[in-house]
Amino acid sequence: MTGRTTDLMAGATDGAVNGQPRVHREVHAFRSSSASNFGFEFTSWNASTARQDQQFEAYKMGRMARMQLSKSSGGPQGAVTDSLGRVLHDLRISVTDRCNLRCRYCMPKELFGESYKFMPSAQLLTFDEITRVTRCLIDLGVEKVRLTGGEPLVRRNLEDLVAKISELGTVDIAVTTNGVLLDEKKACALKAAGLQRITVSLDALEPDVFQHMSGSKVKPERILEAIDAATAAGLDPVKINMVVQRGVNEKSILPMAEHFRGTPHILRFIEFMDVGTTNGWLLNDVVTAEEIRRLIDSRWPLEPLPKRYPGEVARRYRYRDGGGDIGIIASVTQPFCGACTRLRLTADGKFYTCLFAPIGHDLRAALRTGISDVEIKDRVAKLWSGRSDRYSELRAKAGDTLSARPEMWQIGG
Repeated sequence: MTGRTTDLMAGATDGAVNGQPRVHREVHAFRSSSASNFGFEFTSWNASTARQDQQFEAYKMGRMARMQLSKSSGGPQGAVTDSLGRVLHDLRISVTDRCNLRCRYCMPKELFGESYKFMPSAQLLTFDEITRVTRCLIDLGVEKVRLTGGEPLVRRNLEDLVAKISELGTVDIAVTTNGVLLDEKKACALKAAGLQRITVSLDALEPDVFQHMSGSKVKPERILEAIDAATAAGLDPVKINMVVQRGVNEKSILPMAEHFRGTPHILRFIEFMDVGTTNGWLLNDVVTAEEIRRLIDSRWPLEPLPKRYPGEVARRYRYRDGGGDIGIIASVTQPFCGACTRLRLTADGKFYTCLFAPIGHDLRAALRTGISDVEIKDRVAKLWSGRSDRYSELRAKAGDTLSARPEMWQIGG
């Protein structure tokens, strides 16, 4: 794995496509301009807003329940904070380093071809090991768990892991997927197991642009079908992530916005980030959050929305005409390090305290040589308390990047 690794058992505390978009008629087939369809879409969005409010209230109730459970079980009663006062709140778990796409900003096919050697299964944390670590981190204050990859649905029977984590109590469970393997059967299985939210990656609606971005022959219609499957299973509102890279898919911004306007879904635009060292990142390739906002606002006026909770990474906006919400994630030009509450666990059991951290802290060896739950919590608490990462803020000030950074497919984005 890219970057140096320390051992938690030892008590580490270290902190091409520029043409005019050609959107297939099938992609927009449901978009009638009739008044009845217009009204149906906005009614759906209003219902989605109500569901979001219900989910937020459930989240707050769940948080109170977890605090009460922690007190009654002798668990920690105070929040675990890092050296900058940031609370440990979110856990992102990569369940595999493999992926069935070769997105140019994550796993470019020129470097990760058919001969590339990924981890053997014996090196991956088992579902029971992941569940055990998650249980310990819930005791330390983790309230949100997101399963990522690689592509998480490549890992067989992911719904079994969702079920195990769901049994731990009122923790919020989400999955980020590229959607290729997400059909209605899988979506229903994940929902039945306890999955509450899902995010699907979709970088363009135009087949040529999408295939160029994803390094594959997959058609965007397959991803739209996945979004429909998630909605049918009750995993709505679905969040859709679009990474924007200048000279590649910036002309897809307005078609994407138009497609998801008036639906229950939340489209989020993400600045092209320098995660890892293999995606050829250049600052000039970043379409800034402000550029994105201005472009959409010039077509459909926007108004800002307040943050719903501390550590929310997306800046949220609402269409003034009632057409729904969007989000813009500006890690490069508007860093949010000061509110970052995420700890990341790789598929082979290494903790990373930042998306850009050069050092991974190994836990797998300790898990497989008899470490107790108390020791796990002590090690992680010490690791987090020594955390001082703020890579994006420093990059924004100095313009420098670290030479050693984990790849996005290793650390889960």
